[in-house]
Formats: sequence, C-alpha cells, structure tokens
Amino acid sequence: MNLSWLDDFLALAATGNFSRAADERHMTQPAFSRRVRALEEWLGTELFDRSTQPARLTETGEWFKSVAQDLLAQVARVPGEARAVAEASSATLRFAATHALSFTFLPGWLRGLESRTSVGPVQLVSDVMQRCEALLLQSKVQFVLSHAHARIASPLQAAGYPSVQVGADLLIPVSAPGGVGLARHRLGLQEPAPAWLSYSAESGLGAILREVHGVALERLAGQTLFTAHLASVLRTMVLDGRGLAWLPRTLIADDLASGRLVEAAAAEWSIPLEVRLYRDRAHLGRAAEALWTAAGG
Repeated sequence: MNLSWLDDFLALAATGNFSRAADERHMTQPAFSRRVRALEEWLGTELFDRSTQPARLTETGEWFKSVAQDLLAQVARVPGEARAVAEASSATLRFAATHALSFTFLPGWLRGLESRTSVGPVQLVSDVMQRCEALLLQSKVQFVLSHAHARIASPLQAAGYPSVQVGADLLIPVSAPGGVGLARHRLGLQEPAPAWLSYSAESGLGAILREVHGVALERLAGQTLFTAHLASVLRTMVLDGRGLAWLPRTLIADDLASGRLVEAAAAEWSIPLEVRLYRDRAHLGRAAEALWTAAGG
C-alpha cells in the first residue's frame, strides 16, 4: 500500500466529489480514481458507494476513515520519535545561540559547566534571535541561548518552553572617544541628537531597545546613519567613529577597558539584560538532560 493513498481517501471522504478531491490532491480525476480503486483492491472491499452523488462512504469506509487518520498521525510522529531514540544515547548537544553570545558568553559558560557535568561534542548554530527561536520551535536544536528582557515575551516563552537564567548582561550606549576620554557622539537631553547606528527589525537586541527606550529616542530625533542586525557589525562601525550604538557589555568589555570605546550616556540609558537558556519541551536524552540540570534547570 502507498501511504499517499490514505490522503487520497480522506480527501474524497471529506467531499464525496472525485473532481474536487483530485484538484485538492493536484492530479487528474482519472489518475485520482485509479489510486482510490487501488486502495480498495488492496483492502479487498469497496470504500465508497459510487451510485450516489456525492459518493458516500460504505460501512467499511466509515470504519477505515478513523483507521486512516490514526495511521497518518502515527507516521507523522515517527521522525520525532526516531530522533528521541537516537538522542537518548547521543552525547552530542545541539545549540542555537545569537551571534553576540556565540562569540563571547557561550565558550566561558560551557567551561564553567564542565566542573559540574560532562560536556560532550557540541553542534552550534549561530544566528539572529528569530532564527534561533525557529530552530527550537521545529525541534532542530535542543537548546537556545539568547538575551532576554522582562518586558519582552519571546515566542518561546509564549509557547511554554522551559528556560533558566544562566547569566546577565548590560546593553550600553557607546561611542568612540572624541578626546579627553569623552564620547565623540553623546546622548543627553541637552546634547544635539547624535548619529545613530541602529539594529534592524529582526534583531532581538533591537526589539529590547525599542521596547525600553523607543519613545524617548523618538523624541531625540537623531539621524540613523547605519542599520544592521548583528551587534558585532555595529561594534565595528562604532569603533570607526561613525556614531552611537547600544552594544552588550559581553561584546565590548575589552574595548571599554582599553578606552577604544566609552560610554555615551548616563547610566539610566543602559538596559539590564538576562542571558537565558531555553530547552525543548520533550525529553532530551541523558547528555542534554544532565546539562540542563547542571545549568540550574
């Protein structure tokens, strides 16, 4: 039996119209009819009473309708169940992390976990926050590491994915120095509006910045000279003296310590951030569950 025959059968059972069901299944009516007949021949009985318009399910057809739905549901679960079986004995950990945390926070955090559990091979996808969240929603990774803020509910939080705070960060407005340690581009109510280096719409850090300071920044009406979705790209532009940007402290700690970058606004313009670890809702296997426990989950 061809499993696609079950979809053919259910399409016809829903309408009783061969032409409409064939269109839904993207084939000609003669080809569709042959596939339905092939299913009936495999079962050894008719599933439809073709003497009526629309065609009606026979008594056997009514019974087989629930059987077909159950079979297709079981088939749909097979890939996920197969992955779960494989992961139960797998030592490989599958992470997605935002670019900024991949380069800065993640390596040291993993080293710290090694004192509490065995950290085996790691497969890392480094991407923007939206893409990382999508990978976990599709169960393509076991964990997501990203920045978070109490005022922004992520899709993972909304969908009920467990998470634990594993670190803290600070989003700081910074600029290249302009002399005597002062910022070349400075943010203040008495200052001219600086040149902005902004995050694009898909940036998670940008979403946090807009939520916390968006109204106040609109009042300042500065000029946006450059937009990117990566904090690392904005850092390069700030170092080049192009303008002011909010960057995570984990990314620019060395720049601040060396004086290559300086804070460009009063402390109240900085935004406290959480670093959160999200996990899949399903059982992850021994290695991943051990890491989750070691991380405080």
